[in-house]
Amino acid sequence: MTAIKHALQRDIFTPNDERLLSIVNVCKAGKKKRNCFLCATVTTERPVQVNVVKVKKSDKGDFYKRQTAWALRDLAVVDAKDAVKENPEFDLHFDKVYKWVASSTAEKNTFISCIWKLNQRYLRKKIDFINVSAQLLEESVPSGENQSVTGGDEEAVDEYQELNAREEQDIEIMMEGCEYAISNAEAFAEKLSRELQVLDGANIQSIMASEKQVNILMTLLDEALKEVDQIELKLSSYEEMLQSVKEQMDQISESNHLIHLSNTNNVKLLSEIEFLVNHMDLAKGHIKALQEGDLASSRGIEACTNAADALLQCMNVALRPGHDMLYAVKQQKQRFSDLREQFARRLASHLNNVFVQQGHDQSSTLAQHSIELTLPNHHPFHRDLLRYAKLMEWLKSTDYGKYEGLTKNYMDYLSRLYEREIKDFFEVAKIKMTGTTKEGKKFGLHGSSGKLTGSTSSLNKLSVQSSGNRRSQSSSLLDMGNMSASDLDVADRTKFDKIFEQVLSELEPLCLAEQDFISKFFKLQQHQSMGTTMNEVEEMDGGTLSRPHNSGVPQAISSEKDMIRQMMIKIFRSIEPELNNLIALGDKIDSFNSLYMLVKMSHHVWTAQNVDPASFLSTTLGNVLVTVKRNFDKCISNQIKQMEEVKISKKSKVGILTFVAEFEEFAALAESIFKNAERRGDLDKAYIKLIRSVFINVEKVANESQKTPRDVVMMENFHHIFATLSRLKISCLEAEKKEAKQKYTDHLQSYVIYSLGQPLEKLNHFFEGVEARVAQGIREEEVSYQLAFNKQELRKVIKEYPGKEVKKGLDNLYKKVDKHLCEEENLLQVVWHSMQDEFIRQYKHFEGLIARCYPGSGVTMEFTIQDILDYCSSIAQSH
Repeated sequence: MTAIKHALQRDIFTPNDERLLSIVNVCKAGKKKRNCFLCATVTTERPVQVNVVKVKKSDKGDFYKRQTAWALRDLAVVDAKDAVKENPEFDLHFDKVYKWVASSTAEKNTFISCIWKLNQRYLRKKIDFINVSAQLLEESVPSGENQSVTGGDEEAVDEYQELNAREEQDIEIMMEGCEYAISNAEAFAEKLSRELQVLDGANIQSIMASEKQVNILMTLLDEALKEVDQIELKLSSYEEMLQSVKEQMDQISESNHLIHLSNTNNVKLLSEIEFLVNHMDLAKGHIKALQEGDLASSRGIEACTNAADALLQCMNVALRPGHDMLYAVKQQKQRFSDLREQFARRLASHLNNVFVQQGHDQSSTLAQHSIELTLPNHHPFHRDLLRYAKLMEWLKSTDYGKYEGLTKNYMDYLSRLYEREIKDFFEVAKIKMTGTTKEGKKFGLHGSSGKLTGSTSSLNKLSVQSSGNRRSQSSSLLDMGNMSASDLDVADRTKFDKIFEQVLSELEPLCLAEQDFISKFFKLQQHQSMGTTMNEVEEMDGGTLSRPHNSGVPQAISSEKDMIRQMMIKIFRSIEPELNNLIALGDKIDSFNSLYMLVKMSHHVWTAQNVDPASFLSTTLGNVLVTVKRNFDKCISNQIKQMEEVKISKKSKVGILTFVAEFEEFAALAESIFKNAERRGDLDKAYIKLIRSVFINVEKVANESQKTPRDVVMMENFHHIFATLSRLKISCLEAEKKEAKQKYTDHLQSYVIYSLGQPLEKLNHFFEGVEARVAQGIREEEVSYQLAFNKQELRKVIKEYPGKEVKKGLDNLYKKVDKHLCEEENLLQVVWHSMQDEFIRQYKHFEGLIARCYPGSGVTMEFTIQDILDYCSSIAQSH
């Protein structure tokens, strides 16, 4: 087997760079005994590949060839068949199961053991060894921990190893030096033995010659040891001397450390003292300014401001740990606290006096503004107070209680002052609106308070009746010189518009200036929208203000905005009621004034929000705008209600309805007022409501009319509506304009047909019979052969309608139409022309039937189309 193994290595595996590790002679189980060899090989190059190779003898010669090779990594199971009894059979599971019978059980076991070792060393793969004795696997495990993967296994497995190139070269050199060794090995060995003996003798002589030198060396060593002992004695004495020096140096080092520590402490103490002196020492000039400074002069205010800032810096200095425990620091802090309290009290007292003096000074100027529609100017007062703005900021940060008290006092004094000014201002506005004080009594004005008297219900009642009152006033004033009633209404409304605009124009700068002053003087942020109204802060009447929280900048800013809002509402608490009273008065004078007020108020709200959305004025005007919008809606509702309640006379013709004329007046006025207005959408919605109500109630009145035909009422009023909408060109009512035109056209046609009726009644009945025969299937040219519709019957009917009778009938018709139509709309000629066209149409229809049904008969009407035109023209001219 060894010879075969060497032959296979040489012939098959060495050319393929493989080494043969184990071999087993096998044949396939259950078949004809054809022997072959299974070989376990590894490659010599890395990475190492482990294979199981099947080798068999060639049929043509005495040499072996490689038949099949399997990679060991593809092996799944090794089945030895029986782990106890000797059995040469075994199975290898690759892609399929290969069954083998070994030539001996020992060869099988040796091959399986080699497979197991190769798997452990190179693959570490999960190969199942079935029916293999555990002893066989244990024997194949080396004793060393790592030798399962080292060269020890390979040496145990590898019984044959080729010489490498170096070994071959050494052997060749030796053989060349001893050529005779090949022919006489004994002589070669004897020569080597003689050379070895010579070398041993030389070594012994060398050792004996060196004994004398060894003795000399030992003597030198003894002397060296004595010298070492002497050196150790000297070192011990030196060490004792150095020990005392070390103790002295330690004492010096400790002393130096204490001196350094003392110096460090002195430097730190000096630094702390300098810090306290530099940051907690207030100049004598500042102390004097705080105690005795003049708060009335500009120079004194500046000195007090600088001193207050210096005091605040001293009080707010960030003390280091332990400073609070120093008596001098406590004493200085108490002194600062006393100075702060003393100056805060003096400043608050002075500013309270300034507030009171402002109230007296402004009261003295009220008389000169009472006859003019202007508000007093507070700019000089604001200018004087702004000099104290920095001191107010200091007071806010150091003594919030006194700051809050000053805020309350300012609101109290200024609210009373502004209340007097605003009431007098609105009293002048009301007097100017109503003309004179005597005339103002008609509208509920009494005395100088300017308050409206009378219940809300009476105001509403007057507002509902205002439209009717305007018309009755207009009729009663027609005889007044050259000025008409409508001119008087326009003049009054224009006057009201100017006064209302002036009121708003005076209030706007007043409120904005006061809010800006409050923000600057009291150091409050103001730029944020204000979403609350007066009802939400009625508690301000008690004069309480909430202290701003310091939990965060956004909350503090929001709280300051709330303070501005509360202060403005408290100071100007009379503006909103006075504006509402003025609006109620204007609505009571003329309900159409709500249109002017809606436009003006909307414009001022829009302007105020653009300037400052957070201003008190924009919020207040927004609330008042809601009231104005309600009055406007009420004005529209009242007009609709008047339309629904209108009553017509049963004895006189209807004509143009009152509410139709009033809609024209309203639309013309509204278009002139709302031109380029911001609230155009409100007017468009009102238009839609009004026009739909006009349409509905015109039809309602037409249905109820007894004197005037329904079609006439509809025709005249819708013609008037169409003319109004065409003239005013209201874009949102384009659909209604088309609808009005259609209704007018439809009812004109209906009235013409109804009034004209059948002027040639018998002739009409005759031709209706002719058309009935034709409808039954009789040809038109054969109708004349019918007994009831022959030519003689046709001539008989035509003779009953000579031109004279026709003219008489038309004249009566003209008189009837004239009685139905009103003079205001001037539609008589339009209606008469439509009747003329309808009569001619009927005439042409009859002529066509005669031509088709009675051809060649020569029968014609007693009058011509030209006669009809002449009749109608002469009748129209005669009337």
